[in-house]
Amino acid sequence: MSGTDPVRSAGAAELFDAIGAGYQDAFGRPPMVDAAVRELIDVLPPSARVLDLGSGTGRPVAADLAAAGNRVTGIDVSAEMVRIAREQVPEAEFVHADVRQWHSDPASWDAVCAFFPFLQMPRADTETVLADVARWLVPGGRLALVTVPSDVEDVPVDFLGHLIRVTSFSADALVERVRATGLEVTATRSELFAPDKPGAEPEEHLLITARKPG
Repeated sequence: MSGTDPVRSAGAAELFDAIGAGYQDAFGRPPMVDAAVRELIDVLPPSARVLDLGSGTGRPVAADLAAAGNRVTGIDVSAEMVRIAREQVPEAEFVHADVRQWHSDPASWDAVCAFFPFLQMPRADTETVLADVARWLVPGGRLALVTVPSDVEDVPVDFLGHLIRVTSFSADALVERVRATGLEVTATRSELFAPDKPGAEPEEHLLITARKPG
């Protein structure tokens, strides 16, 4: 955020271009994300095709999935995050794109990870992307979603020194949005997480896992 424009909020691309590797430093390996990735690795077939939405620096998610032998593609709206991820995880593929304008063939992914990509997205866009994910998954494919649940819409928040506007759903409302796509919700759980950053407030992390019938 520009020091001469203190009230203007940063969009997702601008925010993560500015934060870069600082995001990895502050958030490291959130336990809920770690657990979701381990669970995926345990159930995926060999050489599974995994799509990582909002792939960030590539660590830990794409790195761990690729190390387990999966074929990983990460998508991120930040060119800087994609640059870092390509350097850190050369065994995965990373695409600079906004998932809302990105297309994939139906039934082309064994799993989709969505770890915090929706928090700066209007609710209608989140619902559209979730429906896309359901189409993209193969029968029996898995969704692992982690977010900060809250019934808020376009609320200004300080995030690592940048003003952003956050939109989310309550836990129950997001579970219903996932079910509305036709996916079977297999588990939910939540816990508090404290970022490794002075002054950062603990936040709730919600994990939703789902499976495409078939």
